[in-house]
Amino acid sequence: MIKKALALFAVLCLFSGSAAAGFDGYVEVTNDTGYDIYYLYVSHAKSKSWEEDVLDEDILPDGHTVRVNLRGAKSSIFDIRAQDEDGDTYTVWEIDVARDDVVFTLDDMD
Repeated sequence: MIKKALALFAVLCLFSGSAAAGFDGYVEVTNDTGYDIYYLYVSHAKSKSWEEDVLDEDILPDGHTVRVNLRGAKSSIFDIRAQDEDGDTYTVWEIDVARDDVVFTLDDMD
């Protein structure tokens, strides 16, 4: 009986420890819009505003992919927005980046 209780306690500690740590991972974003992307925002789905531009001074050319590292997030659910050279925006809402990467196409234009 004591061994079963200790085993259950150990399993519960494992799950509670990983939940407290948050999500550490990445998302790969591919630009297949036909235009260069100048701004890329990755914000937690529950956020009320967009985070800072993850490209900084870089550009994501058409046909290229960038990996965005995500550390200590509450979960793996994010909203992702790109803005191209003409100012057009492309948005994907509530994507689980632990399962899926993002490929922006003209179909994603807002």
